[in-house]
Amino acid sequence: MSFEPGILPFPITEMWPAPRIALVLALTLSASGVACSSNKAPSNQSSANPDPATVVKIAIAHPTAITESTEYIATLKSRHSAAINPQVDGQVIQIYVHSGEEVTVGTPLMQIDPLKQEAVVHSQESARAAALANLHYAEQQQQRVSKLYAAGVVSKQAYDEAQTALDSAKAQLESLGAQVREQQVQLHYYQVLAPTKGVVGDIPVRVGDRVTQSTLLTTVDQPGDLEAYIEVPAERAPDLRLNKPVQLLDGGGKVIAGGRVDFISAEVDDQTQSILIKSRVSNDKGLLRTAQAVRARIIWGTGESQVIPVLAVSRINGQFFAFLAEGKEGSLIARQKQIQLGPMVGNDYVVLDGIKAGDRVIVSGIQNLVDGTAVVPQK
Repeated sequence: MSFEPGILPFPITEMWPAPRIALVLALTLSASGVACSSNKAPSNQSSANPDPATVVKIAIAHPTAITESTEYIATLKSRHSAAINPQVDGQVIQIYVHSGEEVTVGTPLMQIDPLKQEAVVHSQESARAAALANLHYAEQQQQRVSKLYAAGVVSKQAYDEAQTALDSAKAQLESLGAQVREQQVQLHYYQVLAPTKGVVGDIPVRVGDRVTQSTLLTTVDQPGDLEAYIEVPAERAPDLRLNKPVQLLDGGGKVIAGGRVDFISAEVDDQTQSILIKSRVSNDKGLLRTAQAVRARIIWGTGESQVIPVLAVSRINGQFFAFLAEGKEGSLIARQKQIQLGPMVGNDYVVLDGIKAGDRVIVSGIQNLVDGTAVVPQK
């Protein structure tokens, strides 16, 4: 059945009630609208808009004065410390001092059992007394024989024998006298005395311990300057020079003392492949202690280098990269560039190669960038 648009082939009022007539008219108008819409030509709109530029923070690279330094572990030793070892073997029977006590020269520190040595001294003194008596007898004999020889009663041989006996007795007495003095001096070593003024260190021995001449009894340390012993790897040997600055640091990195290199060993330790250097450090404030292990910073020199923030550096497969903003203002793009880094200085990296003065380094938002991304500086 055909009919003209907008004209129904039968009277509406004769077939449907009024509500249904309204519904049919609405459907008819809607269908006409869809048909008209489908007959419209497509618009000539362009393809999707390009992505907007990424907002980033940019810093201009410029030379910065950088101090090259390296930290090592140093051991402090007193420049006026005396290690006390016994000069005789024996058993410790008394300790007169305690650790941390101040002593003067000649203060008794310990007593080693001297009974055996005292017996030796008494024996030598008895032998000397016998030799002295023998000398007196030889002198009397020599005097008698001398008078008889002068009177012609005895022969020259008897006179010579008496004189020889006297000389032998004198020599024997002198020999025993020297031995007695030696044993008496040895007896003095059984009492250990302070060789210098200072503070008594640790006492590792106890009463009853048997000690030898290689046993460390204690130390006596004089207050004052200390000496830092630093082991430097052999590969830094070309950089070692006398008078290089040395700084001692506390746990927070604060400088607590300083000095300069005043000794460089001529040999390399074959066990650690390191070179021993020494530096005298002042201890005016008393913050340092003998045998203390501290962080020591050696200042190798000062120069100019480029530095970039840590956040501007990315690491890919063990290589370091940074993004540079290249191009003209208003049309900048991010270019990824490989760089070579040196040590950290605060929150920055020292750049050894890859960035030159004047380069525009992107220091924020690098996680959102790829090579060639359009960027715009953050205002």
